[in-house]
Amino acid sequence: MELNVAKMIMLAGGVLVVPVLAFVTSFLFWPGALLKAYNWYWRRRLGLVVRFSHSGNYHFCYSTRGAPGGATPSLLLLHGFSATKDMWLPVVKFLPRNQHVVCVDMPGHEGTSRTGPEDYSIRGQVERIHQFVQSIGLDKRPFHLVGTSMGGNVAGVYAATYPTHLSSVTLVCPAGLVYPTDSEFISRLRELEMGEKDESIPLVPTTIQELEDMLRLCCNTPPKLPRQFPYPHDSLYQHIVGEKSRHSLQENMHLITVPLQVIWGKEDQVLDVSGAAVLQGALPHCQVTVLDSCGHSVALERPRKAAKLITDFLSEQAVSDGNVKKVS
Repeated sequence: MELNVAKMIMLAGGVLVVPVLAFVTSFLFWPGALLKAYNWYWRRRLGLVVRFSHSGNYHFCYSTRGAPGGATPSLLLLHGFSATKDMWLPVVKFLPRNQHVVCVDMPGHEGTSRTGPEDYSIRGQVERIHQFVQSIGLDKRPFHLVGTSMGGNVAGVYAATYPTHLSSVTLVCPAGLVYPTDSEFISRLRELEMGEKDESIPLVPTTIQELEDMLRLCCNTPPKLPRQFPYPHDSLYQHIVGEKSRHSLQENMHLITVPLQVIWGKEDQVLDVSGAAVLQGALPHCQVTVLDSCGHSVALERPRKAAKLITDFLSEQAVSDGNVKKVS
């Protein structure tokens, strides 16, 4: 009898060990696959559906929830360099369930087409995003555009180029400005350009150590998430930081006429928070919020706060629009 009990315990232990070993093996050898499974789970839980839109030979991959035409404008979310549409999952979690949301993979990222260099400049990305907007019919009524980092640069230039398509815009730690104070990232970038240091590009990690360095740079509290190596974005990065794209937002911000919200992490080491004052100086009526104890990755570090700021801003704009209609 005791022997049978011992065998049963060993069998039960074996049943438990197998899935644990499978999980550990997946984490160590297929981190990208594990991350995709994690994102798939959260998309399903949040009610997001992945779809594809085709325009000519170009295709866009995006996730969406809800339908346009609600009480508030649709939200189009643009991610930063080397990220994907799924970086917005923590923020979507805290948005109203009936809010129409669209998160798109930027040109050259994840499921969206990778083409020539012309699509990777900020201006090229603006035109591709406009192509996407038209392909899914988002241009039928004004929508709210949100962009972070590189996506913030694109969102700002988009707002300057296609103001009639937007109700308002939110820029989260946007790239593309001339910052009064150099961040750690900008300082390292200058050293690389001048040939003073022979090392990898800070935002294009190719090893675990370089990834950890990048996460410390981007997040005030770096997350422990599996990532896939190497990043296939080296050439894309070169076009984004090229002379024609580096200060795109700075050169176009005076053309932004729609209501503007700016959100920035006070501890941002990638793009210094002094950029917020640059935008406010050029556009005095913009709404600026600086988050204490937060770095560059606002969507990851302060998703609840980011979602509340955006929804509150949309509500304020709705009230403002209502008052204007009453006066007219």
